[in-house]
Amino acid sequence: MDALSESRHVGDHGDMPSLARSLVAEALGTAFLLIAIVGSGILGERLAEGNVALALLANALATGAALYALIVWLAPLSGAHFNPLVTLVLAFRGDIAARLAGFYVPAQLAGAVVGVAIADAMFDMPVYALSSHLRSGRSQWLSEFLVTFGLIGIVWCCTRLRPSALAGVVAAYIGGGFWFTATDFANPAVALARALTDTFSGIRPMDVPGFLVAEILGALTAVLLFRWLVPNVASSPTALR
Repeated sequence: MDALSESRHVGDHGDMPSLARSLVAEALGTAFLLIAIVGSGILGERLAEGNVALALLANALATGAALYALIVWLAPLSGAHFNPLVTLVLAFRGDIAARLAGFYVPAQLAGAVVGVAIADAMFDMPVYALSSHLRSGRSQWLSEFLVTFGLIGIVWCCTRLRPSALAGVVAAYIGGGFWFTATDFANPAVALARALTDTFSGIRPMDVPGFLVAEILGALTAVLLFRWLVPNVASSPTALR
């Protein structure tokens, strides 16, 4: 069984303690993801002393490393989605119950909001402050579409064909995306929460809707393509289960 689809069995038989543990794990993992993104952005910017490239490098490396650790750490408990789009795509494919997805998404959003507050507090920043960081325009939306398309494609394929490689591939892709795209959010919970920090990683609240639309379109396009590329692994003798 692959890591992300383990959660399909949680709560299937009314096991509320197991469901509660999964929800706490999802919220915890998403919170730590935002702590890594925002915290490394703050510290990277401070230590770089105006060198934006160096700050971005620190942000990318810390986020990728943290994401790998979080997936390996929490996948056995919740599937380690940390992303509403990943949860909804897996529910669409039937890997998890729709009811479970309905619980996961609020837990992820809550965890993301808490994570931003913790990161800001650790560096003596206002716990919540609306971001003034401009992130808008067609190039940004294209970037967000692309990075989300790739992430959903990775999840769709790796959970079926290379489950043991999933954590490393996702972490490497997101870390690399800081450099080969102009945005690299790929996550509605991340986009919404980062509007609440006026730091290196922030995004203006008015720019968030454009990102959400681009992310949703990227995810939908990925599903349309990869459900054709990987239509039914059960019929393939070479598939890794």
